[in-house]
Amino acid sequence: MTALALDRRTRRTLLVGALCTGLAAGLAACGGDDPDAGTNGVGKLEPAEIQSRTVKAARGADAVHVAGSVVSSGKTYKLDMRLKDEGGSGSVTTGGSTFRLLRVGEHLFLKADADFWTHSDDADQDGAAADKLDGKYVKVPAGDPAYKRLSTFTDKGVLLDGLLTLHGTLDKGDHGSSGGVRTIGLTGDEGAGGTLDVSLEGAAYPMRLERAGGAGTLQLTDWGRDFTLTEPESTDTVDYGKALPES
Repeated sequence: MTALALDRRTRRTLLVGALCTGLAAGLAACGGDDPDAGTNGVGKLEPAEIQSRTVKAARGADAVHVAGSVVSSGKTYKLDMRLKDEGGSGSVTTGGSTFRLLRVGEHLFLKADADFWTHSDDADQDGAAADKLDGKYVKVPAGDPAYKRLSTFTDKGVLLDGLLTLHGTLDKGDHGSSGGVRTIGLTGDEGAGGTLDVSLEGAAYPMRLERAGGAGTLQLTDWGRDFTLTEPESTDTVDYGKALPES
């Protein structure tokens, strides 16, 4: 074989090798067969470590938007709340009634229409109170039993700690997406103990939660997106006194 033939064969071999290497690199860059390629790497961790990462990310975020449903003590609550460490605001719907909550620091306000406040057998007295409270922010007294119950919906730490718990043996679920964000699933007892979709992009934020026992589904978005909390104007506020009426 001549030197020229050897040279051509060598060049051909090198060219094919370069093409194959480039193709392999291209497939890896596009994800190829690795669903975790180009992610934050959380999908490759053990389930307990994924849970630890997502809880840490959630607690460390300045703000979050929580929307969906929660079943508690036999009641279904539909939430649409924006939360941060200093408080929160949004709406809660239960039993056919919708009310708005606003907490700024320790001050909690509730706003609802007249129907929400209609509760007694005395139509005249009840109607007069309802008209007074209709569409106004009512400052919830700190000592009222309703304060603790309602403020839970506006407390980022308490609400997330209660919601992000999966029950039973942890395992990894499927890769998917939530709100256009790539996710890895985390399950408790193969889903019977709840499922959580964790972001594979950026911080390992929880993105979607299905609570155990069909106790509600929540979307968690706008992590770290700040918003303004301001107490309502005095003209839009009613100080009910030491206790709210039962509703």
